[in-house]
Formats: sequence, C-alpha cells, structure tokens
Amino acid sequence: MAQQKSKIRVLVIFLLFIIYMLAAARPIPRETILSPMWLSSLAVNSSFVANSLQGAGASSGANSADGSGGAQRLLPFTLGPSFGYVDKSGNLAINKINSANIYLSENKWTEYDAQPSKIEIKDIAEEIIMSIENPQGYPVLLDNRVFILGSEQNSLSEIGLSGNVLWTYEFGAPLTDIAAAAGLVLTGSIDGAIEIIDANGKRIFYFEPGGSRYSVILGCAISKNGSRLGIISGVDQQRFLMLERYGNEGDYKVVYHEFLGDGFRRPVRISFIDEDRRLIFERYDGIGCYNIKSRQVIRIPLDGEIAAIDDSGDEGFLFLISASLSGQKELIGVKFPQNKFMSGSKSGQSMRDSIFLKAPFKSENVFLKRTGDLLIAGGGTTLISFKLEEK
Repeated sequence: MAQQKSKIRVLVIFLLFIIYMLAAARPIPRETILSPMWLSSLAVNSSFVANSLQGAGASSGANSADGSGGAQRLLPFTLGPSFGYVDKSGNLAINKINSANIYLSENKWTEYDAQPSKIEIKDIAEEIIMSIENPQGYPVLLDNRVFILGSEQNSLSEIGLSGNVLWTYEFGAPLTDIAAAAGLVLTGSIDGAIEIIDANGKRIFYFEPGGSRYSVILGCAISKNGSRLGIISGVDQQRFLMLERYGNEGDYKVVYHEFLGDGFRRPVRISFIDEDRRLIFERYDGIGCYNIKSRQVIRIPLDGEIAAIDDSGDEGFLFLISASLSGQKELIGVKFPQNKFMSGSKSGQSMRDSIFLKAPFKSENVFLKRTGDLLIAGGGTTLISFKLEEK
C-alpha cells in the first residue's frame, strides 16, 4: 500500500513538473543577422560572389543573390568619385567616374557643369531622354519629375518631356530643401517658410514654424500620399514639427512639435520610412523617430554624426553609417521597439537598447542603400551586400 502511494506521489510530481514546464516555456528569441552576399569592385568594373564570406552552402553565382532571375531593379549609387547603378545581384549597369556635378534618381541621371549651358537627362541605358537648353539653373530629379532650381536658388521650374518649361514659381528667399511626392512639391527656405506647390505650379500651402531665434528651414519631408509633412526648422532653438492634412487638400495643421536644443547649422536629414509609418530625423544627440500611430518620439543616441542612412526602414529596421571626429565609420543597425508606446511610456525617451548591430570600419567615402531584405554598403572602391535574416 505504501509502495502504491509512493508511485502515485511520483506520478503526480512528474505531471506537475510537465505542466509547469509547459506553462513557463518561452520561445528562444530569434537573432537578426546580416549574411554577406556579394562584393562589387568599382575600380575594375567587375562583380563576384563573396564565397569566402558566405561559407558553406553559398550560392555559386551572383545572379542568385536575391533568389530570382531576369530583370532586376537598378539602384543608384555614389561612392567617392564613382557613380552609377547596381542591380540586386551586384552587377553594375553603369559605373562612371564623375567629372562634373551629378544628380541621380531611381531611373534618371545627369552630369552638368557649374554653369551649364545645356543639361541632358539620361535613363539607365545611358540614352538621352531630355535636353534642356539654357537652363539658367541646376537640375533636381524628384518623384519621377524634372525640375530646374534657379541659379539664385529662389525659383523652381518643372520641365516637360520635350525640355520645355511647364511652370515657374518664384520664392521670397533662397530655398534650403526640396521634397516631392503625390504630385506635390514641398520647399523650405532660408527665411523660415515652407510652401507646397501643386502639379500646376500653384501654391496651395504656406507656413512659418517660427519659435526660434533664427528662422530657417533645415530639412523637410513629405509622405508618399502627400498627407503628412515633417519639418526641421530654426537655430536656437531648433524644432521638429509634424503636420497632417485636414479639410481641403491644401490645409495642414501641426499635430506634434518638439524643441531640439541648439541643433545644427547645416542641412538636416529627415524622411518618412517603413511605408510612412515612421518619420526619422537627425538630432544633435542621435536620431529621433516619430511613430505616426502613437504620435510619440523615441531618441536613439549615437556617437558621431550620420554619414549615410537607409531611407526605407522597412519592417521596423533602420541602418545607418555614423562618422566620429577621428574619421572612423560605423555601420549601425536599429530595430525599432514594437511595444514601447504602451501606457506609461514617455515621448522622447532614450532607446539605446534599440541598436542591435555595430560594425566599425575605416573609409573616407561611404554609401548605404536598402531594398527589402537586401542592404548594400560601400566604402573605398567596393560595394558589399548583406541579406537581412533572422536565425
């Protein structure tokens, strides 16, 4: 009888242990890593898969870098004196040494002199698709459109397919930044004003943020659908503002603002990322990230200033290259927190633990671009790609 009770006791303890293990079990957290894919040398105009970096099981050809064949999207790059287009397999469609000023967009590019008498816009097949005679300014390629910024930087003209001027808009002061999306052009000027110009060259919005000792717009961004604006304005103090459209198409109102201290006295990076779910901006002590849904900002501290930044921010990841005063560069990976905007969290809190990757390197020139799960970085005369994976 005693032996039977002992067996029952052991069985009960075993069952309780199993129940506890099942209840207390937690999944092993997955780690985000960058797997090297290929290297492309700009010096010799060649590409090859970095088998020595990939290790066992690596693919045997550059064309398998993204797991697909056929035509691929070409990505513009500038790295030191080199510029051109590279596909997701590391093949260089264009690889040139610039001898003048250049402007590259996703599907158009141009080289032009300091005082151009003619500007030729080319496609990625190096065919001339537009010729602009006596431009009296400099090309700006945005939102699949061609503009000419006047030589005094206080006028903007849109150019048609035949090289003719569609419209010209005169500003009250030199422009400091231009952004375009959804058929709209957002501009910021040295006198601290932002303006929105529609597809016909008509001004539909004007705003002066103010609130600083010196009024100047240092950075501006517009969302893909044109419904939101991001602004960095002023010196002493510097301000970040988020505006949203309401009512009529040309009406926007401030939904968030924050003073950033003295800030920078130069152009400041600001852009919508992660399918317009976030707005990131450069601040004196690192990066600010405004979450559209929660209307809150987190701060991600950095050592040094931003030398290059990934402008996609897909799926909550952001990559950038920082530069220290000593000249050392560092590739940094940021994973935005998914649960930090719950009740009790504070807007503006520091999130140093969002940084999951730090990789120092030395190079005078750098490049960074991301498309989907492929990250392309550049240093010296080399482009290298990584695949973003979770293991």
